[in-house]
Amino acid sequence: MDAAASRSGLDAGIRLLKKFVRFARGADTLSVAEKVYSIAGFLAIVTTLLLVMSVQTVRLQTTYRHMYATSAEAAISAGRINALIYAIVMESRGIYMSSDRHAAKQFADELIRRNHELADAVKSMERTVGDDDAELFSTFRQRIAQFIEFRQEVVRRGLEISPAAARELGDNDANRSLRSKLNSDVEALERIYAERARQADQLADENRYAAAYLFMLGLAALYLGGLNVVVMRNSVVGALTEITRATDRIADGDVKSEVPHLGRHDEIGHLARAVQHFRDAVARIFELEELELGTAQARDAAMTERDNFNDKYQAKKWQLSAAINSMPQGLIMLDGKAAVVAMNANYRRIYNLPETIQAGSTLEEILQHRVKSGLFSGDVAKYVGAVRDRIAKREPTAYEITLNDGRIIKIYERPMDGGGWVSVQEDVTEQRQRERILERMERFLATIIENVTEGIIAKDARSMRYLFINKAAEKQIGMSRGEIVGKTARELFSKETADLIEQRDKQLLAQRQQLEPITDTINNPVRGRRLVSWRRLQIGGAGEESHIFVTMVEDLGKEMGAAA
Repeated sequence: MDAAASRSGLDAGIRLLKKFVRFARGADTLSVAEKVYSIAGFLAIVTTLLLVMSVQTVRLQTTYRHMYATSAEAAISAGRINALIYAIVMESRGIYMSSDRHAAKQFADELIRRNHELADAVKSMERTVGDDDAELFSTFRQRIAQFIEFRQEVVRRGLEISPAAARELGDNDANRSLRSKLNSDVEALERIYAERARQADQLADENRYAAAYLFMLGLAALYLGGLNVVVMRNSVVGALTEITRATDRIADGDVKSEVPHLGRHDEIGHLARAVQHFRDAVARIFELEELELGTAQARDAAMTERDNFNDKYQAKKWQLSAAINSMPQGLIMLDGKAAVVAMNANYRRIYNLPETIQAGSTLEEILQHRVKSGLFSGDVAKYVGAVRDRIAKREPTAYEITLNDGRIIKIYERPMDGGGWVSVQEDVTEQRQRERILERMERFLATIIENVTEGIIAKDARSMRYLFINKAAEKQIGMSRGEIVGKTARELFSKETADLIEQRDKQLLAQRQQLEPITDTINNPVRGRRLVSWRRLQIGGAGEESHIFVTMVEDLGKEMGAAA
């Protein structure tokens, strides 16, 4: 039994795949339901991929910032420690070369101060220690402790005995060996931190690709959403309007008019062929009514034949009802007085209508039932009056309503010739839920950008006017975004700084991306001359609708302070 079910499912899948292939080649082989469900399925897949890529992008960005910050801080600490070691050695030599203990004291005081700075620098460096340098740093810290202890002893001998005694202690192979090992440790640590920086750059490249994937997935979701609207308009609403007009012409006696969409193979095609059969039956009835029967036998024969055609008419009417009920959307037709002409099963399902409400019932009766079942809480008379106004004005409209049970219904209304009105209604609750998920994800990403510590500035690449800055950028520049957004660099900064910014813009146009940090000195009109490090990238291009420069800025401090 399982094998038979699997075989049946496989055959159904193969048949559906063949229909998609024929549809791709230009044949209209898919039903309306298959088109709508296929687009919704693809949209769900794209939405899932978009969510996964968003989480991956955030993870890569967080890892990159951590690795880059720790490698930079560790490299700076290693350089400072190396400089302090050199300074302590120089102060030791000052003690060695002093003529007496009084002359050595100034070098001894400075050496003690440098020792304290070296101990603090090593302690500060412990924050950046990772798995790759933990063992090496442990050995390095022990040697630094030996180095500090040894230099303290040099100071003690130089002050309590003599500079010569201090030199005798310091001028030996053990001291030189310790210095050599410390130099080797510093070089090894610097190689580890350089490797960390390289790995951070690799993460930055991965994050760039992830952002590109996010952009493409967003375009795909937008395209599928627009495609769904086009399919609904062209395949359902527009076709139903044309078939409704043909039905009105037939009802008015025009039995020679053409019925549109007879060649379609979906539900609309079935509906069109049912209307054509209805037209043929009406035409035959008209022909019978125009016959002049000379005898009672002829009249009886004509009446019998007419009754037969009436039976066919009822059969065709049933076919029309079946075609309407096969639609995946809810459908209801009203006449000019808001009385029900026809409705399908999906419309009944949407509003849980009982079998007592049939063709001939009024819209008011439907609304009264919805009030009792808790699916309508408005003014019934006012609502019916508004529908009658729209029927009288013959204005097509589309809108959404939210039922009391939380479902969201999309409604398309179109007038019919003869004063009637047709409404196609679809439950779009799941679609709106997916849209809200996308909106929450956009707000989530915007919150992250707004609260990162690195300044982020976006500029229109065509007008060179600023579009967006985050809180960190406001703090770095010293102006609010209201003072910056909409202005150019020349309206905000001095000529020297504006020239520098325009030069960097031209370089970015040529290079596409500037992910390596660039350090410049700018003249901030509020905070003075500042030393900044920035990385830049482009979003879009010259031939695209949106072309934006994005700059990530880090304030390294005042220019003179950084140089010192």
